Amino acid sequence: MSEKRTAVITDSNSGIFAEEAKEKGIFVVPMPVVLDMNSYYEGVDITHKELCEHLSKGLPASTSQPSPADVTGAWEEAFKEGYDEIVYIPMSSSLSSSYETAAALAQDYEGKVFVADNRRVSVTLRHSVEDAIHCRDNGAGAEEICRRLEESAGDSLIFIGVETLKYLKANGRVTPAGAAIGTLLGIRPLLVIEGGKLDAYAKVRGTKKCMEREIAAIREYYDTVPKEGKRIRISAAGSYADPKNADIWHAMVQDAFPEENVDYDPLTLSISCHVGLDSFGVGMSLLPE
Repeated sequence: MSEKRTAVITDSNSGIFAEEAKEKGIFVVPMPVVLDMNSYYEGVDITHKELCEHLSKGLPASTSQPSPADVTGAWEEAFKEGYDEIVYIPMSSSLSSSYETAAALAQDYEGKVFVADNRRVSVTLRHSVEDAIHCRDNGAGAEEICRRLEESAGDSLIFIGVETLKYLKANGRVTPAGAAIGTLLGIRPLLVIEGGKLDAYAKVRGTKKCMEREIAAIREYYDTVPKEGKRIRISAAGSYADPKNADIWHAMVQDAFPEENVDYDPLTLSISCHVGLDSFGVGMSLLPE
């Protein structure tokens, strides 16, 4: 059991913001989002609802990683509050440079900051943070927590159904011609994030069929993956402007997993900016006992 006081720090891609972070006894670095040439910080001066209103007007949105000063500022705040060491859990190194930047910054902290390459985003990153809190509260130190998170990094899966091809086209993941044909035919791309990498999984005609295909895919993973000695977390997520649509999607996923308690989070801004309005996701993680 570690005698050091260990701080758990993540970024807002986890869906955890200041108020919840305070309740959990952790720290959060807000992720930047750029709208109309102006920079905002997730959970600080822009909300999920405000981003949805922006996207509903067909306006562009982009994201970037936190500045080095924002990252080290959160670390210094933790040390000022009396913590002896830090485990920092940024979003996946495969989708952002946040990990590489933080790992380089940590070299100046003489072994007091451990940066976990956990290869997760959104709801599964939240799962990892909650696992880190569980470990800390049971006496594990930063180095042990970091090792555990990296060892279990691959034990998660996310599917995301995309309502519009506009933002995937803007980000170069779909060609303009492919986007035009897909829109004409009512194609809904189903994406998968596994091991931190985003890939196409299937192309489905219509939103309802895409939702059903997504649920079937995560259910197949649930039914076939070895679960001995693991705790299971399943979460739904969406970039919905209308809360009623979020409730419908949440209920669909919960109905597919009556044996589990499925929670719901709005898709974080750094994901919503790239997949657009009314996207729907579900993630599952296997956490060590």
